Formats: sequence, structure tokens, C-alpha cells
Amino acid sequence: MRNSEAVTVAQVGEFDEVIDVRSESEFAEDHIPGALNCPVLNDAERARVGTIYKQVSSFEAKKIGAALVGRNIANHVETTFASRDRNWRPVIYCWRGGTRSSSLAEVLRQIGWRADRLDGGYKTYRRAVIADLETGPAKFNWHVICGLTGSGKSRLLRAVQADGAQVLDLEALAAHRGSVLGNLPDEPQPSQKMFESLIWAQLRKFDPAKPVFVEAESKRIGRLRVPEAVIAAMWQADCIRVEASMALRVKILHDEYQHFVADPALMSKQLDCLVSIYGQARISSWQAMAAARDGDTLVRELLELHYDPAYTRSTLKHYPRLTHAAVMKLTEASDAEFEQLAASCAGMAK
Repeated sequence: MRNSEAVTVAQVGEFDEVIDVRSESEFAEDHIPGALNCPVLNDAERARVGTIYKQVSSFEAKKIGAALVGRNIANHVETTFASRDRNWRPVIYCWRGGTRSSSLAEVLRQIGWRADRLDGGYKTYRRAVIADLETGPAKFNWHVICGLTGSGKSRLLRAVQADGAQVLDLEALAAHRGSVLGNLPDEPQPSQKMFESLIWAQLRKFDPAKPVFVEAESKRIGRLRVPEAVIAAMWQADCIRVEASMALRVKILHDEYQHFVADPALMSKQLDCLVSIYGQARISSWQAMAAARDGDTLVRELLELHYDPAYTRSTLKHYPRLTHAAVMKLTEASDAEFEQLAASCAGMAK
């Protein structure tokens, strides 16, 4: 590691810990994956200093800001950093790599830790993410797992990952299953920027010489957009198609969407999103099935009338190599079955 207090985005992984000193709302919107948030000014304090800057003077704002930063840094040293040993090497960043990160870095260096700053701060990091996501996806050998809704694509992808292959699980990163019923209970989706950061961090771990597996997706997963270069690379990739009987697909979906099965009111609310497509009469019929807990009939009708036609149109349109895809037959939803198919995927991608 070079002897310097400012490092590049490419060097961040060389450090023991990444410290984000921005406020909690800045951190929540986006941050370097794995970073620890240690604000030197929280949201309320930033607002207070900003107001004084505008209404009084920059001098008064800096006086108050310096006192707040000093107290917060002291608190972090006494609590968060108290257990770090003398060889700890953190890299610190703020919005532009200026005052906030410099303040903490200087104190940590005075203590004896080799603390460095990210040159240019978050803004430089964000530019690197955008640039890498524009060019990086094209260098990988993608293999897309396709199949009708309920055919076990997501479980197969997880089995492929457990088998040691490189996997980009977009739905896991997006905290969404990619359909009208795709939102996860008690798990909000990340911001668009954070979604891109998570993808960027995952791609950085991949070896271009080895295949990358991904599940077929459209441009959006819930309210999030898949980066253009990622979806473009997926659409041109080789495909693996999973096939399963209707009865097995109903069972898989029934198991995966237990939170909707157990909460008919939640299911009914989600189905309202389809009124403009199928009309109130059809939606009311499906909502009645949900209320009666007739999940199997409801899932079957949703597959036959909504998911299958939509998925078939979209997949055939965007994945031209689907017609030449290797086909895998799923006969049961057991772990052993998915493990066996995962091993076959690895063989197909060689």
C-alpha cells in the first residue's frame, strides 16, 4: 500500500474497513457496500449548520460545525473504534473527500492508526460505479436461466451459487421477486443508486474467464431499473430453460408466497394493481379466492391468464437465444433435484 492519505476507488478493498462519515440519510441512499456509517454530522446537525451558514455567516456556521464534529468524532473513538487494534487500517470517505473525512482521518492518525481518505469521496466512487456498469458487463460470459413463473428459476440459481459458480442474483439485490406479487414482506427495496452499488460490488468479485449465471429479468424489478449494459448483456446471452408441470409450479409458488397465502387482505390489495388489465369482475373473483384461502385455484388462474402469456411474450422478445436453449426438466421441488440440475448447469456452461 502506498504511503499516502488519499486512495483511489480501486484500492478500497485493500483496507481493513471502509468508514462513511456522511449523515445517516446520505448513507441510506447509497454507500460503498460493506461500509460502516459513522457520521461526523448527522442529518439534524447538518441542517442546523446549513441554516446558520445561510442566515448568519459562514464563520458562525464553521464554529458550531467544528464543535459538533469534534464531539461526534470523540464519541466514535470512545465507542465504535474502541475495540480496534493498533494495526487497524481504515479508509474514510465523505461527499467530496474534504473536511468531514479529513477531520476523522487526522484524529485517527494522531492516535496511531493508518487512516487514509478516499480521494474525491463518494462523488468519485459514484462516477466509478457508473463507468464500470457501462463497460464491465460485456466482458463476462453470461448464462441466463429462463422458465415460466413458478418453474423454480430462483431456487435453481441459488443452488448453482451453492455449487460454487458465479451468480448475479438481481432479485435478491433488489429485494423483489420481479412481479406484481414480488415485493418481500418487511423488506423495502433499496434506492436505485444502492441497487447499482450492490451490482457493481458483485461484478467486481467475478472472474471474466468463468461463466456468470443470472435469472431472466425484464428491465425493471419492482421499482428498480436493471442497468442498461447488464440487461443488454443478458439479452444476448446463452439460455437454459427450466420446465415444470403446472401442478409443480403451483406448489412452488404456494410455498414461496406464504406471506400472501397467510394474509388474504394483503393479497387482495396487491391484486388491485391488475384491475386496469383484467377488469374489476375478474379481480373480485380472484380476491374472493384469496379470502376463501383457495390458493391453488388462484395461483393456477394467475399463471394461466396473467403470468404465462406475459412472460412468454417478454422472454421470446428479449432473449433471442431462448429457442436454442438447453432444457432442464424439474420433476420435484426437492433440494436434491435442484442440486442435480445445478451440477448440470455447470457442465453446460463449460
